[in-house]
Amino acid sequence: MNFTKNSILLNPETEVEQIIESIKYNVFQVLKKRGAIIGVSGGIDSSVVAALTARALGNERVLALMLPEKESSDENIPLVKNLLSKIGVEYKIEYLTEALKGFGCYERRDEAVKCIFPEYDSSYKMKIILPDNLLERNNLNLFYLEIITPNGEVKRARLPLKEYLQIFAASNFKQRSRMSMLYYHAELRNYAVIGTPNKNEHDQGFFVKYGDSGSDIRPIKHLYKTQVYQLAEYLDIPKEIINRPPTTDTYSASQTQEEFFFRLSFDLLDRIWYGWESGIPADAIAEALDLTKEHVENVINDISRKIKTTEYLRKEPIDVNLI
Repeated sequence: MNFTKNSILLNPETEVEQIIESIKYNVFQVLKKRGAIIGVSGGIDSSVVAALTARALGNERVLALMLPEKESSDENIPLVKNLLSKIGVEYKIEYLTEALKGFGCYERRDEAVKCIFPEYDSSYKMKIILPDNLLERNNLNLFYLEIITPNGEVKRARLPLKEYLQIFAASNFKQRSRMSMLYYHAELRNYAVIGTPNKNEHDQGFFVKYGDSGSDIRPIKHLYKTQVYQLAEYLDIPKEIINRPPTTDTYSASQTQEEFFFRLSFDLLDRIWYGWESGIPADAIAEALDLTKEHVENVINDISRKIKTTEYLRKEPIDVNLI
């Protein structure tokens, strides 16, 4: 294989047709459902999946759900409305703040934050980050807590394990609450839930088990994020969505997926990963991408480590066979 920076690119027309046929077959023939439900966030993945599903089933058989809560970005709803108007899909908005309060999502999370920053209160914003550039540092993923004071001052500290686990466990109520609401509306209509994770999220474990992983069909799970952007251009997704940095939309402070988890732009990450999966030597990948062999090996090691350490997330429930 002659590896170049464009080797990862696919034929979007062919890919779209194959995905459309797969969605149609699986919804109607395999699952025997009448239509589909999709949670649409204003991000690139859910926008592409919404457009693909509308083409596959007909827009009258698709319902998009917006599932905001008090810490969601104000940009989300206008972006989604514009998208859905363009593709002709009906939508509903379900506000999840009260449900999350009932679970103690915010209270449990903030309790852990205050263990590190006692002055933290609801007037602050917070997020979790991985501050190192993956090309330069081949180290373990060490999470930091960052808070932003009401006057804009940024404070950062390493997250101890106990507080890290509590913040993540509490925050995951958000994804699991969204999944529950998707299935309520799906069961109400005898519809299938269409998932939106891409290959980066699924294979590297950037999802919540029984949260955003909960769905009946996952049309873009095999696609690198770079390829999802290709489909977005082909499907004429609004430029405001295509040009928007991918975010987690989990914490109160604005946060990109790169700073939270991937530590590198998708433009480079995906090409290195694709080369590695295709059996291309690290030095050949480096030459094609104008990097050093060490840079490439740092990225490959990080991807490999994430795949291995998150394997439990992708496992089906284990049945105990009694003898």
